[in-house]
Amino acid sequence: MPRITVVGLGPGPLLEVSSVENTLRNMRIRHLEHFRTISVQSFTQPGFLASEVFTPAAPKLKELENSLPPGYKIIVSGEQAKQVDGFKNLSVVMAISIAMIFLALAFQFKHSIKPILVLAAAPYGVAGALIAPYIMGSPFGFMAFLGIASLIGVIVSHMIVLFDFIEEMHEKGEPLEQALLDAGIVRLRPVMITVGATILALFPLAIHGGPLWQPLCYAQIGGLGVATFITLLLVPVLYSIFVLDLKIVTWGEVEAPAAEKLSLEPKGGLT
Repeated sequence: MPRITVVGLGPGPLLEVSSVENTLRNMRIRHLEHFRTISVQSFTQPGFLASEVFTPAAPKLKELENSLPPGYKIIVSGEQAKQVDGFKNLSVVMAISIAMIFLALAFQFKHSIKPILVLAAAPYGVAGALIAPYIMGSPFGFMAFLGIASLIGVIVSHMIVLFDFIEEMHEKGEPLEQALLDAGIVRLRPVMITVGATILALFPLAIHGGPLWQPLCYAQIGGLGVATFITLLLVPVLYSIFVLDLKIVTWGEVEAPAAEKLSLEPKGGLT
């Protein structure tokens, strides 16, 4: 019987620590892109994401790759490679979506600068979406990136609600300062109700959703919280700067309709 020395236990039969069987198998040499490969696989324990394990191990793998002889290299595949590929594809989709949103807003407002003001709160929302998972100790993976992609659409919808009211007041001939103040006051309730309902609905999923849903929920909660504050405070300030200081956006007096002009003209007659 074959014998093997087990460290710490001394010599012993091989069958005590393993099973030996004879099988017939067609041998094959594995290739990847015409190069011979040796595949090393591993699985994470339940409750942990692959990105949580791979991130601290990546520097060690880089050191190992640098110490390999010429002609050898390490290629990371599996879930990590799919995640990187998913990031690239989602980035392209996000760029196309933002471009389409910009064109739609330009067509709606009939102006090429106002869509930039509508999208002004998006970078701050993204910053909040990056900070929140870091504070909560949640890894930034594909789900968090997906949460940021959906977050931009929510931010733009809130901005359209605010801008639509400002444009409506502009058509009625209201002064700029008064229109900005009225927009913040009148549209405060619908924006806060929408944001509050979304954040409250995401909290249970963030707490009990496990490591898969936590990054997405924390990203959306942090992004919505920051973007809402920016939408109601900073964006009206930027709008006034573009109108009063930079004079890129015009805010002229809107002429009254012809019927109103006739009603305001003094009636002729003999006195």
